[in-house]
Amino acid sequence: MLEPFVVATGVVAMAEIGDKTQLLTVVLAARLRKPWPILAGILVATLLNHALAGSVGYLAARFVPREALLWIVGLGFVGFGLWTLHPDSLDESPRLHKTGAFVTALIAFFLAEMGDKTQLATVALAARFHALWEVVAGTTAGMMLANIPAVWLGNGLAERLPMRAIRIVAALLFIAIGAATLLAPVRDML
Repeated sequence: MLEPFVVATGVVAMAEIGDKTQLLTVVLAARLRKPWPILAGILVATLLNHALAGSVGYLAARFVPREALLWIVGLGFVGFGLWTLHPDSLDESPRLHKTGAFVTALIAFFLAEMGDKTQLATVALAARFHALWEVVAGTTAGMMLANIPAVWLGNGLAERLPMRAIRIVAALLFIAIGAATLLAPVRDML
């Protein structure tokens, strides 16, 4: 199935712009100045984090009744849309580990992603599509699409992007997916 991958990629790429983990990426790039180890750390952290999150969603889809799951996921996406309208901030500077840029990026990014809207969206997407690996691959691709430019272009990129417009588009995308999910039972009855 290509749909779960494409939807997951688009949703996370849009939602990640201006997110705290993208801000963390800019800080890591500015402080560590080692783009390849930083990107590798982000990739591994995202794969681990989203595989865990996707597994929760995938299992929920197996054990929670379909109609209840559609309501939970649909309302969750509407909530993500509203959450996306609120700009994130990075509250503290990442602690540098003696083990280098890769481990620093891996640990900082994994922890920053815990409970983040993109992690929760991964849970919801895996539950909605019941396609674990396609969703994890898509959310990881979306995360990398948003963070690769952040590593290479840093603060200059963030200052040039129309952040408000991007947040609004991402919010509308989340809300549209939520509405489509909430309408699924109605479509099933027709």
